[in-house]
Amino acid sequence: MTDVPDAPDDDRTRCGWVGAGSQPDALLYRDYHDTEWGRPLHGTQALYERVSLEAFQSGLSWLIILRKRENFRSAFAGFDLEAVARFGEKDIDRLLADPGIVRNRAKIEATIANARAIVEGDVDLDALLWSFAPAQRARPADLSQVPATTPESVAMAKELKRRGLRFVGPTTAYALMQATGMVDDHIADCWVPAAGASASGGSLHAHCGR
Repeated sequence: MTDVPDAPDDDRTRCGWVGAGSQPDALLYRDYHDTEWGRPLHGTQALYERVSLEAFQSGLSWLIILRKRENFRSAFAGFDLEAVARFGEKDIDRLLADPGIVRNRAKIEATIANARAIVEGDVDLDALLWSFAPAQRARPADLSQVPATTPESVAMAKELKRRGLRFVGPTTAYALMQATGMVDDHIADCWVPAAGASASGGSLHAHCGR
């Protein structure tokens, strides 16, 4: 996470990717860090939204996605899986003409294909994703100790690809794990309290071929 404007200093220690200052973008980023990032997220629709947004973020700043998040929700029917799974060529053309989102055909088509793969799958997305959550560990001392990928994110990406999902490689999978609280990568001195033990879904590992 880079190129973040500063947000007002409230004397709280935060992760190094959060700046300080008063610009709206800085406040948006800080609020995301304080209230969402690293908090356990459950629910098939909510997790499908996060998978989709992480895919759209690939190669871009997460701040771009945050600015456009409500537009994405409107454009993709609130990330309702059944609705998105029914999107066709007219919807793709509509999305490619929508300046409120990231107009990347490959990512748009992947989001639709992923909805279809999830709807047609034999495992709930929530249970599937959380089955890769590792055991709880100590928070990193600083950002240099935060990995880009882990064995769990590699395994998650491999399983999602096997199930027909696109744009979810190991790095994107790990970003998803960080954002949804499957791992806690807030630095040790960050004021945001730990959310508690990570959910573990080891019972799915055999099903997922791990």
